[in-house]
Amino acid sequence: MSDGSTQSLLPGGPPIAVEWRRTARARRMSLRVSSLDGRVTLTLPPRVSRASAEAFLHERADWLRAALERAHTPCTVLAGTLLPVEGRALRVTPAATGAIDIAGDCLLVPARAAPGPRIAAWLKLRARDRLATAVEAFADRLGRTPRSLRLRDTRSRWGSCSSTGDLMFSWRLILAPPEVLDYVAAHEVAHLAQMNHSPAYWATLAELMPDYAAPRAWLRAEGAGLHRYRFIAG
Repeated sequence: MSDGSTQSLLPGGPPIAVEWRRTARARRMSLRVSSLDGRVTLTLPPRVSRASAEAFLHERADWLRAALERAHTPCTVLAGTLLPVEGRALRVTPAATGAIDIAGDCLLVPARAAPGPRIAAWLKLRARDRLATAVEAFADRLGRTPRSLRLRDTRSRWGSCSSTGDLMFSWRLILAPPEVLDYVAAHEVAHLAQMNHSPAYWATLAELMPDYAAPRAWLRAEGAGLHRYRFIAG
């Protein structure tokens, strides 16, 4: 159950948009700021009054504004950065290694060079591999063959399909959970059969990926935050 969004008047600055959610599973009030796009969610037990919830927000006004500032700030990927890779938060960790690797919750990078550009190159290779595998599986199921697959770094769209069967994807999808990457792959492959967003298109997508609604919602809510990471020489 959701109370919807509201503009909360908090001390210390302009109003903040907060999404109120009531759930029977909640035992106490909790406040969450998305690390990806800065969306604020207040989770409430069913019987908590609105006045109590507003007081809870006011008490945490300073913390909330600081968290929002961090969420909207571009993040240069350096040693120590917490970076999402396939939905997992990994700590960028210089190590005595010749190649980038994952060890537990660490993303091990060669210690002798700036990590940003090397990580970006590694992510693009990983994205191409994951997307090629997903596209091949969905295309086989559909009985279609794309002409090409390209990666770009574009803010305007996560993927596209041309009338000639050329597929394009944002390599930053590799930062998202695997099911989100799969959803975008299925979304564009479905356009090989339906070059529109008609009911027939959505039916085709549902055949390829029946549970596409959840990753689609994740991408709409969290996707913008994947662009905050800057892979430059630090």
